[in-house]
Amino acid sequence: MDLSQDPKNKVELNKLQKRLRRLTGQAISDFNMIEDGDKVMVCLSGGKDSYTMLEILLNLQASAPIEFEIVAVNLDQKQPGFPEHILPKYLEDIGVNFHILERDTYSIVKEVVPEGKTTCGLCSRLRRGSLYGFAEEIGATKIALGHHRDDILETLFLNMFFGGKLKSMPPKLLSDDGKHVVIRPLAYCKEEDIEKFADYKSFPIIPCNLCGSQENLQRQVVKEMLQNWEKQYPGRTDTMFTAIKNVVPSHLADTELFDFKGLTQSEDALKKLNIVSL
Repeated sequence: MDLSQDPKNKVELNKLQKRLRRLTGQAISDFNMIEDGDKVMVCLSGGKDSYTMLEILLNLQASAPIEFEIVAVNLDQKQPGFPEHILPKYLEDIGVNFHILERDTYSIVKEVVPEGKTTCGLCSRLRRGSLYGFAEEIGATKIALGHHRDDILETLFLNMFFGGKLKSMPPKLLSDDGKHVVIRPLAYCKEEDIEKFADYKSFPIIPCNLCGSQENLQRQVVKEMLQNWEKQYPGRTDTMFTAIKNVVPSHLADTELFDFKGLTQSEDALKKLNIVSL
């Protein structure tokens, strides 16, 4: 049932769509994610985030002052029981140009990763390699991923807690080989809003059987921690996200970002000190 057709939900859906559109448009503008003439490859997994990203980008495309092309791409990783018909039917129904890329990464992950261990790391690397290669094949100038604000915050804490690095998912990224520009148009959007939007739109969600059952993932632990903080201190996640946009290298401890060794008092300051001492 399409919940958006319920009169009681139409007002809320309209508010959600406007908010998601505004935040997505702001992120695109702030980071110059999409330019005139771009061919944007929207990576569609079958989850709530990528469905929402595609919907909002299509909405923005219709009224944007620039012209850009959208092509949806799904990577069929050959997971057992994967409903292959769902995405093609959905994309045909909404009239979007799309490709289904078939790569048996599932078998590789299951063969390499020991039973009970986290599969996400290897799976994401294989998926990224396949998508990068296909983007080059079809001439895509931008690769759009559906990561949202909460994903970015979770990654920040994962890297701090388990990687010893102060880094996260950037809204815009140049691949290591310099060939691909990866964008995250939903970088400013809350997962809570995306979940509600996906429910109202009744997107045909496809669960990931490869990693969806791994309940003890480090990311899940961090997600729950952030959710508990937000419940206890409403607005805390907003403040944290604002913080990663306001970095002060001189008040951290990375000697490659700031010249601490060369930091000395100025001549004027020394003269004042000498006057005081006299």
